[in-house]
Amino acid sequence: MEDDLIERIRDTVRTVPDFPIDGIMFRDITPVLSEPGLLSSITDRFVEELRELGWTPDAIVGPEARGFIFGPLLADRLECAFVPVRKPGKLPSQTRKVEYSLEYGSNTLEIHKDAISPGQKVVIIDDLLATGGTISACSKLCEDSGAIVLGALFLIELEGLGARVAIEPTKAHSLLRYPA
Repeated sequence: MEDDLIERIRDTVRTVPDFPIDGIMFRDITPVLSEPGLLSSITDRFVEELRELGWTPDAIVGPEARGFIFGPLLADRLECAFVPVRKPGKLPSQTRKVEYSLEYGSNTLEIHKDAISPGQKVVIIDDLLATGGTISACSKLCEDSGAIVLGALFLIELEGLGARVAIEPTKAHSLLRYPA
């Protein structure tokens, strides 16, 4: 769905060649965050698209760091909870954890054990879908808490890295797509 907002986002995302390693075309969203009103418009679009997809979450789940940018804004607009997913040692109460692979290595993510109740419907949000490791880990944390994962939202999706297959059965929806 190409339109004025999508073109504005595409024109604002900065591409940085060979970062963090040679051969990678890094899609930098920091200019998007600097553009007055753009983040609000993106949040409005996410709300619209959730309605079109029929996803009505009880909570929005966002991995650090950039899921923390979009997640609370979306949760606020939807009048639902925001649940942070963090790196180890950052959450002060009892946690569930999962190890996962990502584009440049491996990591561990944690969620508070009491953050999600069994049967709650959640949507995961992050800035970028690349290989799917982070989102698969988030889905596992949510499912281990008894949640129903409706799907995952992204500002950007890098095509050709097999992420959609990697995160199955979690459904993915992105605003922009770039070749990997």
